[in-house]
Amino acid sequence: MTEHDQAARHDPIYDRLHATPEFAELRHRYRSFVFPATAAFLAWYLLYVVLSNWAGDFMAIELVGNINVALVFGLLQFVTTFGLAWMYARYSAQKLDPLARRLDAEYRAGVDA
Repeated sequence: MTEHDQAARHDPIYDRLHATPEFAELRHRYRSFVFPATAAFLAWYLLYVVLSNWAGDFMAIELVGNINVALVFGLLQFVTTFGLAWMYARYSAQKLDPLARRLDAEYRAGVDA
């Protein structure tokens, strides 16, 4: 890669914004939701897999008619997925989007200047 190629990929406006406390705050807010939510979801999913593999008798317990614990746990995986997506959308709209919009406006102002 030539020096010209490296300079073409370098964006001084982005570099300036990347160094601001607002950008660091945006990354912190994002990570403070995404990492714990991902860990919790994966733990919940792995619990389902582990119970399905090694607690067959428990998962086979019929709750109502032919509906057993395994089916309920499986359906709750979908509920959890949609619940997390809804929670993230609310969190993003309240905590991430306003800050991201401000940073985007600063970036566009720098590009237009």
